[in-house]
Amino acid sequence: MFDPTNPVPTWSVSTMQRVADEPTLAAAALRYANLGIPVFPCVPGGKQPLTPNGFHDATSVARVVHAWWQRTPNANIGLPTGAPTGVLVVDVDVHAGASGFDAFERARSQSFGDGWAWLVRTPSGGLHAYYPNVRGQEQRSWQVPTAHIDFRGDGGYVIAPPSRVTIDGIQRSYDVIAVATHPARPVDAAALRRFLEPPRPARTPPPPGMPATGCRPDALARTVALTPEGGRNRALFWASCRLVENGLSRADVMGWLGPAAQYAGLPDREIETTVNSAFRIAMRLGPGSRPGPTPASEGIHL
Repeated sequence: MFDPTNPVPTWSVSTMQRVADEPTLAAAALRYANLGIPVFPCVPGGKQPLTPNGFHDATSVARVVHAWWQRTPNANIGLPTGAPTGVLVVDVDVHAGASGFDAFERARSQSFGDGWAWLVRTPSGGLHAYYPNVRGQEQRSWQVPTAHIDFRGDGGYVIAPPSRVTIDGIQRSYDVIAVATHPARPVDAAALRRFLEPPRPARTPPPPGMPATGCRPDALARTVALTPEGGRNRALFWASCRLVENGLSRADVMGWLGPAAQYAGLPDREIETTVNSAFRIAMRLGPGSRPGPTPASEGIHL
């Protein structure tokens, strides 16, 4: 149960299963809140937040949660990760022709992420592995698209059971499929990321007399996060190009801009598609180029 003297909720391994057994999304959201676990509403059948500030609006105040779900009874349940809730999540993605399960199993065999507390099957057939957070230790969200694995920590959120998402016209739910019998242990997100995507060698410095390009990833991420609807995709593409031009890896670009784009309200698949497009264009044009309007032949929709 939640300790009112501790701002971080106290979970047991059975908490998620008990909440997932609630008959309605409204009842489940209220039960999270009553356990001291902050939540926020997302669009029915989807992942986009319904609150103005996304996961930053999450609360465990029961009357607020009750009002949200009274207004939208079928709203999905957003769960901030990291310090607000005390849980970390490794998200194993499954896409057409690609899966992160092999990479996740390799990582677990090397003791990276084998101390999960419970496992949730996602509507796409992927997996959310939940771990306890280390209080006072910040672990930021990141993505490794080449391994099809994301990490949701500070600055991120997941959709929690018993939420439902519509895929190819079919509504599928987030289901708790396993509860640990072993003691749960925090995941070392930085070590897991290094295992999945070893760091690249340092870039060769520019020759004497040549200007060194530079950018501020934090400033670009802030621009993306604060861009209103109608310009979000274009802002993400522009910021991604700037980071690619400055030599950042795909994982670093996603690590900086992925959570910012989520905060702005872009869905995960659109984020990944836009960043991939930026890599294709920026790397084709070469360092220092400033791509103009994307040709229609590239098939990028901004």
